[in-house]
Amino acid sequence: MTDYQGLDVQRQGHTAIIRLNNPPAHTWTEDSLAALARLVRDLNEDREIYSLVVTGAGEKFFSAGADLKLFADGDKAVARAMARRFGEAFETLAGFRGLSVAAINGFAMGGGLECALACDLRIAEDHALMALPEATVGLLPCAGGSQWLSWNVGEAWAKRMILCGERVDSSTALRIGLVQEVVPKGESLDRALAIAQSVERQSPTSVAACKKLIQAARSHSPFAALVAEREAFVDLFDTQDQRAGVSAFLNKQTPHWKNA
Repeated sequence: MTDYQGLDVQRQGHTAIIRLNNPPAHTWTEDSLAALARLVRDLNEDREIYSLVVTGAGEKFFSAGADLKLFADGDKAVARAMARRFGEAFETLAGFRGLSVAAINGFAMGGGLECALACDLRIAEDHALMALPEATVGLLPCAGGSQWLSWNVGEAWAKRMILCGERVDSSTALRIGLVQEVVPKGESLDRALAIAQSVERQSPTSVAACKKLIQAARSHSPFAALVAEREAFVDLFDTQDQRAGVSAFLNKQTPHWKNA
C-alpha cells in the first residue's frame, strides 16, 4: 500500500491492518494524524476492504498519545493545529464505512485511547493499561475522548478517568464496557482479525448502512432514526449485494459480495 507516515499498513484478505509505528511509544505527530485520515479515506474507496484493525507495533505500547514536547512552549497555534489534526483523524476513523477493531496491545494513553475509542470494537491484552490523563498536565482530551468515552462507559466512569485521572487495567475496562474482550499478551491482533474477518459473511453495503444507523443513536431521537432506518432498508434494494444475498439464501448458496 502507499506510504503513510508513522503507520505500517498491510492487507489480509478483506481486512486492512494498521500498525502505529513511531517508537518508542507510538506518539502521534501532525504528519501521522494526517496520514491516518488519508489512509482511512483511501480504504473507504477500496471496495475490496470490508474491515480494519488498528494496533501498536511491538509489545509495550498501543499509543501514548501526543508528544507533550509539542506543547511545552504554550504556542496556541500549535495547539490549534494539533487539535484540528486529532479531530480530523479520529472522526474520519470513526466514520470508516466498515467494521473497525482496536487491538490494544499495551499502554493506550490520551490520544492513544481516543484512537481506540474511535473504533467500533476494542480487544485488550491482559497487561494493557488505559487512561485519559490530560488534566494532570493542564490539558483535556480533544480528540473525542470526553464524548466517546462517556458513550461507552457512562458519565460516572468517564468522570473517574478524565476528572480523577484514573487508569484502568484490562479487567476493569472489560467490566465497565470500555473493551469487549480481554486476551492474553500477544493475542489481541489475532483475535481482532478474527472478529474483523467475521464481517465478511455480511453484505458490506448492509454493514455500512447499519453502522450509520447505530451511530445515529448518539445524536438523534429514536423516532427520527426509525424513519431513516426504513429509508435505508429500501435504499438497499438499489444494490447488487441485496439481490445477491437474497438469491443465495433462497438457493441455499453462499453469497458473493460485490460491495456495490
